[in-house]
Amino acid sequence: QVQLVESGGGLVQAGGSLRLACAASARTFSSYAGGWFRQAPGKEREFVAVTRWSGRGNTYYAEYADSVKSRFTISRDNAKNAVYLQMNSLKPEDTAIYYCAARSWRPTTPQALTTSGEYDYWGQGTQVTVSS
Repeated sequence: QVQLVESGGGLVQAGGSLRLACAASARTFSSYAGGWFRQAPGKEREFVAVTRWSGRGNTYYAEYADSVKSRFTISRDNAKNAVYLQMNSLKPEDTAIYYCAARSWRPTTPQALTTSGEYDYWGQGTQVTVSS
């Protein structure tokens, strides 16, 4: 069982920045895909970004939702079993609960990793509120 704990949410003005962190308890986290999803009130949970192991060496790939490309950056520190989401140029429409998700490595496609059903573990979420 892998436990995920998010931190770093809060209230920020439009145009500001926040950095979310997700701490994982997995022993072999370096092979896990680590993703971020978000859910705004009255809306379905949606994909934000994912960092995934290529299956070879120390190569990782990142995928982003179109709505956050060029503004958000996902990164990971395998030594700390952590995944981060740097969010810049925040907009009011980025307001949501942000969830960290993890998936043990097995063959899949980048497209599949944008769906919440592909993930094995979830954190409790952290609130991000962007005021206009």
